[in-house]
Order: sequence, then C-alpha cells, then structure tokens
Amino acid sequence: MNNIERFNNRVDYYLKYRPGYPLKIIEILKQETGFDETFDIADIGSGTGLLSKLFVNNGNIVYGVEPNNEMRKAAEKIFANNYNFISIKGTAENTTLANECVDLITAAQSFHWFNSEQAKDEFKRIIRKNGYVTIIFNVRKNNTPFMKAYNKLQENLNSDFKEVRLENITRKHISDFFNGKKFTEKHIDNSQELDYPSLRGRFLSCSYVPLSGAENKRALKELKSIFDKYNNKNKIVIEYITKIYIGKLQK
Repeated sequence: MNNIERFNNRVDYYLKYRPGYPLKIIEILKQETGFDETFDIADIGSGTGLLSKLFVNNGNIVYGVEPNNEMRKAAEKIFANNYNFISIKGTAENTTLANECVDLITAAQSFHWFNSEQAKDEFKRIIRKNGYVTIIFNVRKNNTPFMKAYNKLQENLNSDFKEVRLENITRKHISDFFNGKKFTEKHIDNSQELDYPSLRGRFLSCSYVPLSGAENKRALKELKSIFDKYNNKNKIVIEYITKIYIGKLQK
C-alpha cells in the first residue's frame, strides 16, 4: 500500500480517538530552544492537526504539510477560523515550502514514514539558521495487564504491524538523522481514558488494522473480550510515553 494512502477511510477514527500531545511540549521547547510565539513552524505529516493545535493556540504561524488529502482537509476544517494555520499539500521529502522559511520543524507520529535522507535534505533547505527539528512520538506503554493484552493483540494481527510500528525507530535512527550530533531527548507521561466504542475507534485508527473481513471480526471480538476483562467502571486507560527529540541539522 502507498504510505500516503494508508489512512484513507480512517480520518474520522484518527480525528476522534487518537491521543493528543501534552501542553508541556511547549515548555520543553522554551527551555531547549528559546521557543516563543515568534517561531514559524513546519509541521511535517501534520495529519488532522493534533500537534499543530498546540502551536496554533500558542499564536505561532504553522505550515501544516500533509500529503494525504482526507487528513489535510480535516485539518483545514478544524482550523478554518485560524489565520495562523496554513495548509500545504506536500511531503517530508518535498514540502513545497520556500528556502529558509521556518524556525522549527516538527514531525509527530510521522517520522517513520519518511525517506530519512531525502527528508533531511529538505529540512536543511527550509530551516532558517539556528533552527531546530523536533521529532515526537506517542509510544504505548506495556506496564499493565490491559496494556500487555492490547499490545499483544496488535502484534498478532495478520498485517504489516511489525514492519511499521513506532518501536522500530530506535535512538540510533534519531542519532543518524542528526548526523551523530548532540540532541535532547525528553519523555512525558500521556494517557487516554476510553469507553469501549472509543477504544474500538482508537484501534481502528491504526493503519495496520483491517477495516473489514474475517480478520477485522476476529480482532474486534478479541478487543471486546480484553475490554470486558480489564475495564474499571466501563473505562480503560491507554498509557503512553510521549518521546521528544530536539536537535539541529548541520547545513
């Protein structure tokens, strides 16, 4: 499947049920980069705008660069009344942005889809002198009986989960992207409290989960069984670590 089209027919699930990003990210960027509302930002693989929202609300100019038409249109609708969100049809490898036009490049939950070397060249082109790149992931924990069962369900899917999961991105991948130069790594706890319909939507928002057919029915049956076993007052908690990597690219 073309990676750009992986989230076709999942936009509603993604928009409603994917976790957001902690506001503390703003504070970390202030400490590490001197970040403020004057920074212009290119949010690469911006999707429905889950990360862009933090910066739009902070008053920054945000270029939301997203190749998937459905995801991009959802973000455009959300930010229709925000002058400082500019929607761009582009990719990490070809943003279509002008040379040296942004102070900060962000990639949230999208870095593993990039051609790393081509994206690096493009980032060097669009970043201003002394600008920063920030890579962010919400990574599921594996620390409770529910989380272990939920993660195992995903691992056992008849899909390409093992090839595309975020855990494939190691610290070495990040170091290689920054050419072995110093970068900062920060972790923040993050979570979602969900009822079963929301858990189902969260599950189906993943590109490797079948949306129909026998495997879909089998997986959803197991998901309901896991929820029934581990819920507390008809709610479960998905726990994440929000991993943040901040560095510079040498031009």
